[in-house]
Amino acid sequence: MTVDLLHNTVRTYAWGSRTAIAELLGREVPTPHPEAELWMGAHPGDPSRITGPDGEPQSLLALLADDPDGQLGAPHADRWGSRLPFLLKVLAADEPLSLQAHPSAEQAANGFAAEDAAGVPMDSPIRNYKDPSAKPELICALTEFHALAGFRDPARTVALLRSLDVPDFAPYVELLAAQPDAGGLRALFTTLITLPQTALDMLLPQVLDACVLHVKEHGEFDLECRTILELGEAYPGDAGVLAALLLNRLVLRPGEAIYLPAGNLHAYLHGTGVEILANSDNVLRCGLTPKHVDVPELLRVLDFDCGDMPVQTGEETTPGLWSYRTPCPEFELSRIEVGPSTHVRVDHSGPQILLCTRGQARLTCGDDTVELARGQSVWLPARDPEVIVTAEVDTQLFRATPGVE
Repeated sequence: MTVDLLHNTVRTYAWGSRTAIAELLGREVPTPHPEAELWMGAHPGDPSRITGPDGEPQSLLALLADDPDGQLGAPHADRWGSRLPFLLKVLAADEPLSLQAHPSAEQAANGFAAEDAAGVPMDSPIRNYKDPSAKPELICALTEFHALAGFRDPARTVALLRSLDVPDFAPYVELLAAQPDAGGLRALFTTLITLPQTALDMLLPQVLDACVLHVKEHGEFDLECRTILELGEAYPGDAGVLAALLLNRLVLRPGEAIYLPAGNLHAYLHGTGVEILANSDNVLRCGLTPKHVDVPELLRVLDFDCGDMPVQTGEETTPGLWSYRTPCPEFELSRIEVGPSTHVRVDHSGPQILLCTRGQARLTCGDDTVELARGQSVWLPARDPEVIVTAEVDTQLFRATPGVE
């Protein structure tokens, strides 16, 4: 068996947690700096490493380049070359991330080519497209997880905005009330995100004052108003605070997940989750960030379809294994639950990464076994035969694979 323990990189961003990832990895808390993401995969920026035959660490990126057919399987190597199509993360947010969306494959390819033709350097802060690939993603909650995602049903948004009763905001509210559909959302969003700063500086404090009153009076939209107040405090004078009024406010329980396709406007607010995404760096930001915001390009990418955001709990595809279905060829995420009286068979025609998030698992292939503690992950190349997962205590793992087409 060629199951290899992965040695992974922790990324430190200001919005990260000083406890969540360290606790998962069995390290002391709090950490000196916020830790935001644990990366597992073969992203060129921070590829995982395995211990090679000579005992020296070897990059997973190099391993795939040396043996794409054996590691990825011939069908996946034919499609992706030596590139692992997905990246698996543990994401831990103590503060909100930027309000953002990701392009489709066609949009990414066109945008990348246009910026190349214009001579925009790859490391330029105004570069939108780092590669020609789409970046759909799925996040599954490990703890209670808070997010903004997708445009809310316009009728509900009109009810929220009218409940704030801000006279200077009324013309904007009626813009959506007169056209309560995707077109109306586009018109209102475009108006809000392009407000002159002087107008924004007058309107935003009034909206925030109205949110304070709504919370004090225990109004219907208490959670939404609390969120706007938190964002307004963290990002004063930012148009993204008003844009956030148009989005679904979600609270995911552990094991619940949301899929974020191309064009979905979203922001993770707080919590820890397992995230899987296509192996791309393309992000178009809307606000809640000091980084570059390209409004015309964002509007070209955004999807203004609206309604409740679907929340998945996973479909039990084999005993003990729940899959979170998406249309993405790049990835599929599954959750494995195993205990003293059960076992789970793990098999796939392509490569797999297994991450233990609770308990301790034993992976068995023939006479060989590998012990996997909480926070550890393994690489299973496509050429590996079936692996049996067992445990002596209640154990949870997540499995990343290419998508099933």
